[in-house]
Amino acid sequence: MKKKVAVIGYGGMGGWHCEHLQNSDVAELAGIYDIKEERRELARSRGIRAYESFEEVLADPAVDILTLAIPNDCHKEDAIRGLHAGKNVISEKPVTLSSADLQEMIDAANETGKLFTVHQNRRWDADFLSMKEIYESGTLGPVFNIESRVHGSRGIPGDWRQLPEHGGGMMLDWGVHLIDQMLQMIPEKIKTVYATMDHVTNELVDDGFKLDLRFESGLLTRIEVGTSNFVNLPRWYMQGRDGTAIIYDWDLSGKIVRCENWDEKDVVPVVTAAGLTKTMAPRDEKTIAEHDVPKPNPDVHDFYRNVCKAIDGLEPQIVTHPQMMRVMKVMEAAFESDRLGQVIPFAYDQK
Repeated sequence: MKKKVAVIGYGGMGGWHCEHLQNSDVAELAGIYDIKEERRELARSRGIRAYESFEEVLADPAVDILTLAIPNDCHKEDAIRGLHAGKNVISEKPVTLSSADLQEMIDAANETGKLFTVHQNRRWDADFLSMKEIYESGTLGPVFNIESRVHGSRGIPGDWRQLPEHGGGMMLDWGVHLIDQMLQMIPEKIKTVYATMDHVTNELVDDGFKLDLRFESGLLTRIEVGTSNFVNLPRWYMQGRDGTAIIYDWDLSGKIVRCENWDEKDVVPVVTAAGLTKTMAPRDEKTIAEHDVPKPNPDVHDFYRNVCKAIDGLEPQIVTHPQMMRVMKVMEAAFESDRLGQVIPFAYDQK
């Protein structure tokens, strides 16, 4: 029998959840609740039940799961109320605003025995899964540098995401996704965190950032979000001893270039602006080979499939409490690094 899901908040992501639930093979949409009457009316006009209050949702015995698609600062209270009302809870990202708040939510889940997780939907992004496959395959040899970027040119969204009290800013918006992806890719402990926050169009919250994570092996990763980029850098760039991989954008345009022969004897110098260089001379087809990047075909419905099976004890929860806490701890370390202007040792070692 399909699990019944009530979506709390009928904005952009709330509408996304409703659309996917209406096409799910494991869950169905019980209805929505939004504090704004016009959004409740919009739902009704689309044939979706609109509850009149959050209390009405909690009192409905047919509702198995709450999906919280509301401003970030509201996640904690509604999640804890939902868990104590006997509902399983999915929070939109970021799960909440601090590790202390997250621990309270985890404690409530443990006390009630209900499933509690966060919607890390970008674990199913094809560009991420493509780079993860390249990393795990060893195609590039030992990897020493990974760069993950999302660039735009429209500034920070003009709603509650501009306000710190509501958990605004790009670290808590896109950063939480990109950090989670990187930690899913690299099975190592983090040694240090270094971050700088941008305030190009907004002084109250970050409208972009650069975050460097150094792992135990020496592997360095750069995670970057920008909202004032009129020329975007590649979505992904990965360097290994034996090759380089690049993905330019969401459409998986990119390539893998592997070195097939290090011992090039007759290097032809390249003419630069004011001289010659052999060191930076481009390689030719005798020493390198170009390959296509993998083209995975993920299904984002797998998130709800996992949640429903985990509720019934049929498989482990994919997005776990330790994973949620580790991402939150990285974001807190990033904010502290920016505040102090220095590298922060990372003490939280959960994987």
